[in-house]
Amino acid sequence: MIRGLHGLFYTSDPDGMRAFLRDKLRLPHTDVGEGWLIFDLPEADLGVHPVDESGRPPSGTHDVSFYCDDIQGTVADLKSRGVAFDQDVQDHGYGFVTYFTMPGGVRVQLYEPKYQKRTAPAPRKAAKKAAAKTKTAAKKAAARALGAVKKAAAKVAKKRGATPKRRR
Repeated sequence: MIRGLHGLFYTSDPDGMRAFLRDKLRLPHTDVGEGWLIFDLPEADLGVHPVDESGRPPSGTHDVSFYCDDIQGTVADLKSRGVAFDQDVQDHGYGFVTYFTMPGGVRVQLYEPKYQKRTAPAPRKAAKKAAAKTKTAAKKAAARALGAVKKAAAKVAKKRGATPKRRR
């Protein structure tokens, strides 16, 4: 079952691009060694667009966009970190849109969607981890309960042992 999308940026400045994504956009990442960073975004979506009447962009072209919940706030925050935008925010119908260029000349769109996004299900690893935590917590609770029962039984036994025994 497909559960995500892995995208690639090809750039003449991979170190600069990785630093930009890490430091300017502050994307969470995993360092897989030798300078390679894999950026882990919590959400993704995918759209399919037709080419226009003039055949632009050429069929087979792909594009990457970042989206946010508050474009004005996000633009202001990114500008404070040195990100330069190519244009002011515009209303494109589906959302509010602007563009910026990353190292190596890679231009990307930033937009705030107007449409309602569906909530993604929790990844399997997270669900398994949560189930394991629940199971561990249940075991600990059961152990505490058993300890309490044993302690109470010991008190009762001690009480009974303190009373005189019946003679036959």
